[in-house]
Amino acid sequence: MFTNFENMVEPNITINFFQNDVSITLRNRQKLKKFIELIFSQEKKKLNSLTYVFCTDEYLLDINRRYLNHDYYTDIISFDLSEPGRPTQGEIYVSTERVKENASLNNSSFNQELHRVIFHGALHLTGINDKSPAEANVMTDKEDYYLQKYFS
Repeated sequence: MFTNFENMVEPNITINFFQNDVSITLRNRQKLKKFIELIFSQEKKKLNSLTYVFCTDEYLLDINRRYLNHDYYTDIISFDLSEPGRPTQGEIYVSTERVKENASLNNSSFNQELHRVIFHGALHLTGINDKSPAEANVMTDKEDYYLQKYFS
């Protein structure tokens, strides 16, 4: 079902990855971009553009305080910047320090956890929430599903 996903995505979609005071290696960026497009397609949500910013804990904490009035560390924050009725435009901020710690806590590799968080942010922008335990279970199931498809 996913083996030839390059032919299943929309043209003119922009996905960018930036690093802010961190240094990570993100391999196979074109494959990852196509797969993120596929996630949106599979979740029946149109995508226009996504920007991922990989950053430090402190940078993301500042965003969390400034824009969400939350005073705690987190691994990811997603902002839907879309106009109503238009394809998704979003920004996703990822703390690589949190990803590293979560990988250790979950007995996972940094690469696996990084992709989990990348997919998690995309899934948020498709409309999947994780506030309640039931929603969190759905989110985790979808993350696991897409991770398995991406890495198989």
